[in-house]
Amino acid sequence: MDVMHEETSHPSPSQADQHAATSQLPTYGASQGPAYPPPTGSPVGPAPSAFGPVPDRGRRKGGVVGLLVAALLVGGASGVGGAALWTSQQEDSQASSNVQTARVVDTGTTVATEGSVQDAATKVMPSVVQIEVSGQGGSGSGSGIVLSSDGEILTNAHVTEIAAGGGQLVVAFSDGSRARATLVGSDSLTDLAVIKAEGVSDLTPATLGKSANLAVGQGVVAVGSPYGLDATVTSGIVSALNRPVEVARDQSGNTTAYPAIQTDAAINPGNSGGPLIDMSGNVVGINSSIRTSGTTDAYGQTAESGSIGLGFAIPIDAAMPIVEQIRNGEEPTHARLGISVSDVRTDDTGATGAQIQESTEGSAADKAGLQRGDVITRIDDHAVTGSDALIANIRAYRPGDQVEITYVRGGKESTTTLTLGSDATGA
Repeated sequence: MDVMHEETSHPSPSQADQHAATSQLPTYGASQGPAYPPPTGSPVGPAPSAFGPVPDRGRRKGGVVGLLVAALLVGGASGVGGAALWTSQQEDSQASSNVQTARVVDTGTTVATEGSVQDAATKVMPSVVQIEVSGQGGSGSGSGIVLSSDGEILTNAHVTEIAAGGGQLVVAFSDGSRARATLVGSDSLTDLAVIKAEGVSDLTPATLGKSANLAVGQGVVAVGSPYGLDATVTSGIVSALNRPVEVARDQSGNTTAYPAIQTDAAINPGNSGGPLIDMSGNVVGINSSIRTSGTTDAYGQTAESGSIGLGFAIPIDAAMPIVEQIRNGEEPTHARLGISVSDVRTDDTGATGAQIQESTEGSAADKAGLQRGDVITRIDDHAVTGSDALIANIRAYRPGDQVEITYVRGGKESTTTLTLGSDATGA
């Protein structure tokens, strides 16, 4: 954002202006109240002498009376002035006594209400870590979820890839302790990785929930280390489910995509790998990506903004089968249709979806009778609006799962049930 500075010129004041300025100086700091008012009544000067030439007794008596009267007048005037001054001081005292000042109230420690953001965050916080990564490509930080008491931690593959080729992983725990970590394994197609902290014990594993139980509008909480600010809690709702999200594509055309949980809970760089939890504190997703609004700085360079309320998490149901393979030292496998597809927004039949461009002989799609030109519009009850949506939805299944495919051929809608293949066999 460009910051604009306003500059205001000030002409030299004239002598008259200078005089006015010196006679009307502003008051800085605390405001000044008016000075106490002078006592009311006539000003009292020195009393006139009551003694003149020595009179006779009668005149002397009168003079004494005059002296007493004069004295009474002086005393009276002084009394009026004194009363006025006392009254003024008393009014100011009463006015100041009506001024209220801030009070300190000790309400005690707030007890978390069950199902509140505070309650959910308290439950998961001991199971969330910050991961500091460094390598030849630079350094960065992300978040992670404790899976076992002896140090297994789930995070994103894109968090750990900086350390590839001899880099370093350091884990910071909620109690302030730190430990080196090693990579157990990762899967770029689902953006998942497992690392193992060294020399630790008695960690608190997270409680995993069921992402299949989520509903749009349900409250969720994100926990992690955005921009390195560890143990940061943000809250929001589930904005959408099964949102097709593509985050990368390699040179071979393999796509990193998943059917995401979309949320408006603030997710920023550094939240990656941290948990998205339900209001019971159960992990239902792994925060992985955000939609940003690019801006251009004063030098014409494009800079990405932070959270704009469009964050995406990998559903825990889709993640855990891959995670278990990694933990067991296996090569992760993925469900496969055995076709290449392209987007079709509206073809000559009015169909919108993923159009088959090529089908591998002997693949799951081939065995089910799907052909080149068919437009796949649904997988089970999930709409397919394009190739990314097809890939993301297939990622939610496992090899061997049965799915119902809805497709359009020659303007006619049909369905077929097939058994998904595996990329381990190429079928």
